[in-house]
Amino acid sequence: MTPAATTASNLIQGATGGWEIVVGIEVHAQVASQSKLFSGASTQFGAEPNSHVSLVDAAMPGMLPVINGECVAQAVRAGLGLKAQIHLRSVFDRKNYFYPDLPQGYQISQFKSPIVGEGALSIEAAPGEHAVIGIERIHLEQDAGKSIHDQSPGNSLVDLNRSGVALMEIVSKPDIRSGAQAKAYVAKLRSILRAISVCDGDMEKGSLRADVNVSVRRPGAGLGTRCEIKNVNSIRFIGLAVDTEARRQIGILEDGGSIAQETRMFDPARMETRAMRSKEEAHDYRYFPDPDLLPVEFDQAFVDALAASLPELPDARKARFIRDYRLSALDAEALAGERATADYFEAAARHGGGARDTRALANWMLGDVAALANGAGVEIAHGPVAPAQLAGILDLIGEGVISGKIAKEALALLAGEERGADPRALIEARGMIQVSDTGALEAAVGAILAADPVKAGQAKDKPAMLGWFVGQVMKSTGGKANPQAVSDMLKRKLGI
Repeated sequence: MTPAATTASNLIQGATGGWEIVVGIEVHAQVASQSKLFSGASTQFGAEPNSHVSLVDAAMPGMLPVINGECVAQAVRAGLGLKAQIHLRSVFDRKNYFYPDLPQGYQISQFKSPIVGEGALSIEAAPGEHAVIGIERIHLEQDAGKSIHDQSPGNSLVDLNRSGVALMEIVSKPDIRSGAQAKAYVAKLRSILRAISVCDGDMEKGSLRADVNVSVRRPGAGLGTRCEIKNVNSIRFIGLAVDTEARRQIGILEDGGSIAQETRMFDPARMETRAMRSKEEAHDYRYFPDPDLLPVEFDQAFVDALAASLPELPDARKARFIRDYRLSALDAEALAGERATADYFEAAARHGGGARDTRALANWMLGDVAALANGAGVEIAHGPVAPAQLAGILDLIGEGVISGKIAKEALALLAGEERGADPRALIEARGMIQVSDTGALEAAVGAILAADPVKAGQAKDKPAMLGWFVGQVMKSTGGKANPQAVSDMLKRKLGI
């Protein structure tokens, strides 16, 4: 697979012809760790301002950084998850710049010798549109603090809880060619990081955010001048930011202007990007190796042990779901993309050793169960219906004890007033068992046919009317009639 860079579908048509978008993305992913990159301070989110700040984080005189080994291991795991080159030796540098929430006056990062080198990520931005996006590097660095401007009318406040938290900066090559590809790339990257538990990927809390570099060019021409859109914290906004900035640049170029290389921000309310400052280059930061930190060195055995401990990655799990559970590619993609969702599916599929209709299970999960979870404001895996309960509902359907309609009602009860209940006990206690008794169904079907003899007479020549009669019987029985038994009985009585 190759980047879809040359396909006409990815060109944006301007007044003077087609333009190609070129995008590279720098993703800042907060490392999942209990303590910070160079101190023992907590990384817990949402604590009182400046309550998780060590003397190292505050840059007190004489304080020396000490590397957190788990953060190093997490970066290596991320590199392995992206099938990237792992460097057995890496160096930390000082990136010098002034900002009020950067106590040291520099950021400890990695420049010439990052911990992870080149890798690749396969994406599918649309059905059949495959591309491989190159990974340039992953380096470790410490986060800055946070400036707060809305709590005092005449002052800006600084919270250093985030100062020193470990980040992985994952830098793509400029292989992305559309807003849709940018979204697919970040979504796939996020799913891998979450699957191997190196980042929680919570974009609302800032655990994962992206700097998006956008330029445009005529097809086949050299690279254009890029603009960087800072700190985009939503996958949807990433796609919108790419397309919005590309159209802005095309408009300037077609009017005879030139693009200034600068850092911009995306305003989703106004659907525009706005200039923040001129874009810095590497030499502006005066990088040099940090004199307080030795190079990070480890052996191949350390890498091999981490590789052996990695869980199944999303692509491999998707392929297994298609093969072992006979799912469609679309359903397998939806279930395998998030580790917790995939675990939920397999727990339900295997519960009690039952041999369930796994395609029906996928449909119920992605339909009714997902809707109930959305209503509770959580993901499926943390929703009100447990895997064992969904498995129980499917077993009851398979045994003919309940219909699909009754199953929906039962799921709603399990998500509400009957939360935690056993599905079978609930169905029995509430008298929700499906009516399959021949005598009871004969009476219900006979009553419906007798109530409308004209339609009954027409049904033999118009078999499509059968569905209407089934619906009437279901309505008259409060949805408890076995729909298949009703259908069979109607066909026999109507001579269809």
